[in-house]
Amino acid sequence: MNKPIWEPSPERVERANLQRFMRFVRESVGNEDIRRYAPLYDFSIRYPEKFWPLVWEFCGIRAQGEYEPVLVDREKMPGAHWFPGVKLNFAQNLLRFKDDRAAIVFRNEWGHRREVTYAELHGQVGRLAHALKQAGVGIGDRVAGFLPNIPETVIAMLAATSLGATWSSCSPDFGVHGVVDRFGQIAPKVLFTADMYGYGGKRFDCLEKIRGVIGELPSVERLVVIPYSGEALKLDGLRGAVAWLDFLGAEDRALTFEALPFDHPLYIMYSSGTTGVPKCIVHGAGGTLLQHLKELVLHTDLKREDRFFYYTTCGWMMWNWFVSGLAVGATLVLYDGSPSHPDGNALWNLADEVGISVFGTSAKWISAIEKAGVKPRETHKLQNLKTILSTGSPLAPESYDYVYRDVKDKVLLASISGGTDIISCFALGNPLLPVYRGELQCRGLGMKVEILDDAGKPVRGEKGELACTAPFPSMPVFFWNDADGAKYRAAYFSRVPNIWCHGDHALLTERDSVIIYGRSDATLNPGGVRIGTAEIYRQVEQVPEVLESVAVGQHWGDDERVILFVRLRDGIALDDDLRARIAKQIRANTTPRHVPAKILQVADIPRTISGKITEIAVRDTIHGLPVKNTDALANPRALALYRDIAELAQP
Repeated sequence: MNKPIWEPSPERVERANLQRFMRFVRESVGNEDIRRYAPLYDFSIRYPEKFWPLVWEFCGIRAQGEYEPVLVDREKMPGAHWFPGVKLNFAQNLLRFKDDRAAIVFRNEWGHRREVTYAELHGQVGRLAHALKQAGVGIGDRVAGFLPNIPETVIAMLAATSLGATWSSCSPDFGVHGVVDRFGQIAPKVLFTADMYGYGGKRFDCLEKIRGVIGELPSVERLVVIPYSGEALKLDGLRGAVAWLDFLGAEDRALTFEALPFDHPLYIMYSSGTTGVPKCIVHGAGGTLLQHLKELVLHTDLKREDRFFYYTTCGWMMWNWFVSGLAVGATLVLYDGSPSHPDGNALWNLADEVGISVFGTSAKWISAIEKAGVKPRETHKLQNLKTILSTGSPLAPESYDYVYRDVKDKVLLASISGGTDIISCFALGNPLLPVYRGELQCRGLGMKVEILDDAGKPVRGEKGELACTAPFPSMPVFFWNDADGAKYRAAYFSRVPNIWCHGDHALLTERDSVIIYGRSDATLNPGGVRIGTAEIYRQVEQVPEVLESVAVGQHWGDDERVILFVRLRDGIALDDDLRARIAKQIRANTTPRHVPAKILQVADIPRTISGKITEIAVRDTIHGLPVKNTDALANPRALALYRDIAELAQP
């Protein structure tokens, strides 16, 4: 059995919120056996009616009504109903603090920085909520944001949800059709935008896109424009347009909160949309809040004194997850711009400048800066940094080595995994447990996560389908425009009735940690052997010349063969020697079945706007099938590189 790469000190264990929570549970239920994570996890899935109210009380959620009953129809998935006697307001819980501590520290790529205190945040949300109410926004209306990751985005979300409106957002790098495909389905009454955004040393105009968007969204009555550029706004010809400050008004307004049912629609999120128009996934206020606080307070060990950063756009669910840190009273650190401009040190510079203690990013970025030779341990202090979070794709074992070797050794590296579908996580970090390279530390409390074999039976120590076999509070309350629930059931419950199948290929180890191998819908199947693409990527990433890769299955005769496309460093061409070294690396560390039949060079690899490589789009392209929604891709032109590769037709 391999040794842990990191273990918490006794002092860190004793200070952890999770340690205090275990004492709280023992005292509350009289179970003296709950002194380690394993019995606490067992309690959380055996007794959800006891566990979730304890989380509620420990995290100080503000609500009215009665806990009981906690869960109605618990045998139904979907169909279980949580806390039907409770009413609450999401924004009220995020705005429970009203002092002079920094709520938000904002920094962008070109050096502009500002801070917003909790008192100032409370005041600005009050003014904007009043303006929205005057504009006719109320319970059940949709308010949307086509915005960069700036303080106004947070303020707009809080103002809308304080009134009982439902918030939805996407990042400004979406094209017109991508925005309309999303917001066109939900018919927002008010739309927020900025006049521009910056990325990679360039500034990009948003108003030209908005002219196209607004013509396709007849529901929008007010278009609120934030002058992010600092220049005079040109709003001529934009229907219903008003500048942010003019809409906000100068007079302070008392902030009130609508008390709403636990399942009241809070957020509308979207599937990637690469196989058609994105599905609109509706998440409830209570389930989102309860789940986020469990994950932030207990699993992430977030405290009021923390400075909490996640590199994300407001089109990725990690923005929604991250913003819930306000409910803890932590300081959110927002960054707008490229994480790699002008070099790979931009975010580490920010960590030192602001004093970040909890640092979140993607597995892809960690791999990229390692390739770039970035070694912050030699160049930065990172004095306050205690936790690094990684998600978006599986974190390779070698990336664990990199973090502890070249970033910081006294840090908890927590690879976490969940999704837009649940606006939260199935597997997370844990301040009480050791870290093993390549493994996610534990299953989330209250989440009955199991790995199913091809027959739908739970297995341990074998690869299978990641599933959740009991209801949890942050399941979607419904899909938009899915009156009979058919799309919802088809998305998660078509494989095994009454069990949530998530679409990840995973393994549960003997020590209850989790290994994620990638999406099961992208699983390769040469000769009938199931192979996760992440297993190939982990090896290819060890070859210095390779920046990134994508592996897909190609129909070949009556079987399937694996095709690997690689993007190489500038100035390097793929030759027989490099092909052989890539194949040798894969064969030596996996199996001969994993070795691709073809290794081909491409100049670019298509990815979704949230940064995930899209194997399905590449697979469809090489088979001559249409990719139904290229607007969901950040770089749709890349697909043209795959259409006419002659080598694909060769043995």
